[in-house]
Amino acid sequence: MLNIGIIGAGHFGAAHAKALQSVTNAELVAACRNDPEGLKTFTDQFGGKGYLDYHDLLADPGVEAVVVALPHHLHTDVAIACAEAGKHIMIEKPLAPTVAECRRVLAAAEKAGVMLMPGHTMRFSLPFIAAKRIIDTGELGRMRYGSSRMIKLWMEGNRRDWHLDPATGGGMLFTAGIHALDRLLAFAGRRATHVSAVTAATFHRQKADDAALLLLRFGDEAAGQVASIGYADGAFISGDELIFDKGALTVDFFSGVTLGRNMKWQPVEQSIEQDVAGRGLVRQWQAFADAIVKGTTPAVTGADGMHVVACIEAAFKAARERREVAIEV
Repeated sequence: MLNIGIIGAGHFGAAHAKALQSVTNAELVAACRNDPEGLKTFTDQFGGKGYLDYHDLLADPGVEAVVVALPHHLHTDVAIACAEAGKHIMIEKPLAPTVAECRRVLAAAEKAGVMLMPGHTMRFSLPFIAAKRIIDTGELGRMRYGSSRMIKLWMEGNRRDWHLDPATGGGMLFTAGIHALDRLLAFAGRRATHVSAVTAATFHRQKADDAALLLLRFGDEAAGQVASIGYADGAFISGDELIFDKGALTVDFFSGVTLGRNMKWQPVEQSIEQDVAGRGLVRQWQAFADAIVKGTTPAVTGADGMHVVACIEAAFKAARERREVAIEV
């Protein structure tokens, strides 16, 4: 049994704790939060030792692996401390706010010999898995065009001040639109090379973006677009349209996957389930625990997490300078 500590026992820390209850070979044993009352509420509900300082949690020999579920600008130093303490690390997306910081985290994990897996949860959702299974057979050929969307309410109940400021890694693109970008990159099966973008705070008075449109190139072989929209009022849209050499796929996170060939659309069986996000988080934890126990490469690597950040970093530069920008590799 793998003993898990949660650093950041807040809103999404609770989602991790709930998911761990369904993982066969991992168990929550500790949690950290700098609010004594909130920490007690958390440990009363989910169990485990409570720590007000993450350094004390990392000093606990009973903790073997941690999830970092903190504000984006705090990821880097905490993740490096986790590595130096010899703990395996799952880190909520984004891996870090900049490519330079991502490199520091990856270097620390490699030096310490610990497992590092960014928490790109949607890769473990059933619609994504069903679509990727078809893509990986090779029967559709290569992706030539893709469109991915994350369009949702921005001012949700868990929104905090740090979400609203780019200085603390805030904004819709880093917080939620990153899911659509990560899906597109995974479906493409290769690194993006260039990006142009428009970013804005359209619906809310804030310093960080609540809307972004990205146009990505994958060399001269493929292209894709990403819509990251945090509206003030509307309805949730999350899905992808993917065009391949020999067919097309739609991936909808509310209705499942459809396959288009010979001028017909066909639903893909077993491509949707109740509680898509919750079940995806359980699979994410199961994959992380299995990779640690078996010593295998995690399903999402640190390099994957850094590439997503590189795309976003380049997109903001492209938007500022109103030109296409090469993505750092």
